[in-house]
Amino acid sequence: MATRTQKTKEHAFKRIQKDLKEGLGNPLFFYGEEQYLVRWAADLIVEHYVEPTLRQLNCSRLEREAATVEAIIEQCETLPMLSEKRVVIVEDFPAGGESIKESYTEAEEKALIEYLKELPDSCLLILTADSVDKRRKLYKAISAAGACYEFGRLSESEIRSFIQKRLKQWGKTAAAGVISHMIAMSGYMDRQSDYTLYNLDNDIKKLIAHCDDDVIRLSDVAAALSGNTETYVFDMINSISNNRKDEALLLLHNLLASGENVYRLLALICSHYELILMVKEMREEGLSLGEIKTATGAHEYRVKIAGENSRLYSVDQLRRILSCCFDVEKNIKTGLLDERLALEMLIANL
Repeated sequence: MATRTQKTKEHAFKRIQKDLKEGLGNPLFFYGEEQYLVRWAADLIVEHYVEPTLRQLNCSRLEREAATVEAIIEQCETLPMLSEKRVVIVEDFPAGGESIKESYTEAEEKALIEYLKELPDSCLLILTADSVDKRRKLYKAISAAGACYEFGRLSESEIRSFIQKRLKQWGKTAAAGVISHMIAMSGYMDRQSDYTLYNLDNDIKKLIAHCDDDVIRLSDVAAALSGNTETYVFDMINSISNNRKDEALLLLHNLLASGENVYRLLALICSHYELILMVKEMREEGLSLGEIKTATGAHEYRVKIAGENSRLYSVDQLRRILSCCFDVEKNIKTGLLDERLALEMLIANL
């Protein structure tokens, strides 16, 4: 298991706020994994240029099916009423690979590219997507005529700040250690995690609803937040390592009952034991916790727990466990063992 590499360049959510003060390009293209921030950025632009009472007149949203070249041009050419600008938002814009060809013919794409070069000053066009093919002529045209913002995942310091601000909005506070536990439990920093800011925002709302006090404590986090699948697997392995296999089996049954994919569970189990093995070998080489965290890219909390678990195994035992995991996957795929039974037997034998 590894975590997402931290980017040193300024995040798009900071850049868009600066550009809003200094002057924006036109069109604007918002895309990336964090669709929560894509939506936030589009709303930020609307709030800046359009009075709330006039939004029905001066702000229009086109979904992908309705976003023909003719419809985009028609919306952009419509003059604003009693507002500085009219804002046109095209959601789920087909900006990557074959999706462009599915939505626009070659002639339509060319026509759109030409129109983007002469957008009226009275309109601000915002295009949004979850991914993009930067090799496409359309992307290059948007970039040349306006500005593109990629809203990727936040760094650990940024996600910490996000949590603090959301809690503050609800009149709540939490100690640094509690917030660290929230981040670790969510699995947000893990490369394989599909946990996003939308998930985190929902979990924060559940936490607020659960906690009557002004201060969020570890017990509140444990009671209100379910964590993601990888966190459950991490807890399951921690239970196995500490000889609490009844707890591990209960976690397994909960995951299976929720419809979790067996092969994904096996992959996560392998990933966690690989981390324990790496930490074990690095500790024997004399590396510190900080050095191991840097080398593995894993969250400090998980490196710490993996280090504690690694003391319970030898290197040979960990390699045997990984071999057993691979054998289980093979037995399931060949039909030798039932999926559920195979995972139960794996946990019993670890």
